[in-house]
Amino acid sequence: MSELLEMTAAQQAELVRAGEVSPAEVFEFWRGRAAGDELGAYLWVADEPPAELGELPPFAAKDLFCVEGVPSSAGSRILEGYRPPYTATSVRNLQAAGAAVLGKTNQDEFAMGSSNENSGYRPVQNPWDRTRVPGGSSGGSAAAVAAGNAPWAIGTDTGGSIRQPASLCGIVGMKPTYGAVSRYGMIAFASSLDQCGPLTRDVTDAALMLRNLQGRDPCDSTSLGIPGEIPLPSAERLDGLRFGVWGLDEEGLEAGVADVVRDTLAKIEELGGAVEPVEMPNAGLGLSAYYVIAPAEASANLARYDGVRYGLRSGNGDLTEMYEQTRHDGFGDEVKRRIMIGTYALSSGYYEAYYGKAQKVRTRIVEDFRAAFEKVDFLVTPTSPTVAFKLGERTADPVAMYLSDYFTVPMPLAGTPAISIPAGLSEGLPVGFQIAGPAFSEAGILDAAYALERAIGFEGVPVAT
Repeated sequence: MSELLEMTAAQQAELVRAGEVSPAEVFEFWRGRAAGDELGAYLWVADEPPAELGELPPFAAKDLFCVEGVPSSAGSRILEGYRPPYTATSVRNLQAAGAAVLGKTNQDEFAMGSSNENSGYRPVQNPWDRTRVPGGSSGGSAAAVAAGNAPWAIGTDTGGSIRQPASLCGIVGMKPTYGAVSRYGMIAFASSLDQCGPLTRDVTDAALMLRNLQGRDPCDSTSLGIPGEIPLPSAERLDGLRFGVWGLDEEGLEAGVADVVRDTLAKIEELGGAVEPVEMPNAGLGLSAYYVIAPAEASANLARYDGVRYGLRSGNGDLTEMYEQTRHDGFGDEVKRRIMIGTYALSSGYYEAYYGKAQKVRTRIVEDFRAAFEKVDFLVTPTSPTVAFKLGERTADPVAMYLSDYFTVPMPLAGTPAISIPAGLSEGLPVGFQIAGPAFSEAGILDAAYALERAIGFEGVPVAT
């Protein structure tokens, strides 16, 4: 069964359909791989397969997806031991398509982080170099896929938490259009930004998973689904497509990353695409706006964790003491930091100065994207300004950590879809290339990414032994 390690999820499904291997054998192989993980990527692994298995291989789910009867803590001690009485719609959709839950993956607590070092349990190691971070907050999902300990996985992207770890781990990660995938059953961070998406070995698997994830859900009033079909990508050329480049002159971009991105732009031209710079005058303010809006929404969403209804309960019996002690004991430093920032930004006398102004910046960023897509078909950038950095390198400097999301934050603020594909190596570590498009242009993005993926020929995914 070891040949499954070198196969994509789509290829494994073909084997099952051909009768060459059974769904139970596929599940058991991957369950063994997940159980043997040494990177800290998993917080829970299934003991046995479900009663019914379909053609699709099992998937790893980020710990903030509720799965009925399965530990679902969002990487936080405040929800340690919590077993939801229901399952997230995105998980149910994959199960209905024939994929079983393989395990729950480690993450930054409540999806707040860019390195997976904010997990309430343990940091995750990057399979390319175990002294480095895998990125966050979906770092457990990314590391599991890159290491060959899951065939594919789902994560969430609020400010880049699918695309950034995909870049640092050398795999494919896609953030769909806001509303394309139901948020029901996802433990919330920032409700106007959170979106579920795939982390996979290649672009075809991303399309296959997205096809089964997306859809309108009556349990989520913000869900729309993706209009039309999501075919498996097949484009071989980029003739007639225009790619707008942003970010290559930004301060903080590593020279090696910039070199890989320029090489990728040359490949776009070789495939018949046109490359031109575009102006995004307000995108550089994305981080500033994001780190007001997201903490403000987190402040409201995380108010429910008070020791009364579920999860951790601390204190001496006094109600106020219970509230304070539960939140003191249950939340990590980064979550506390963002709750305080968000509460301050929403407080009387400061709302318009901070939250109101950040929302105006968000509107300007939406206008930047609209103007750019009147001139080009897709916007392309580096996914991350750097390759994977050392564990502990940025934990004492939150601002340096936040800058990891410089190129990924504008897309969630605008609600637009984007994908990161591995484009090459810098100093022996993977570099991601990001392609963004207008709302609900997923099929076009996947086609362009597929053609580029084939031209790049990246084969550096490190399979752990």
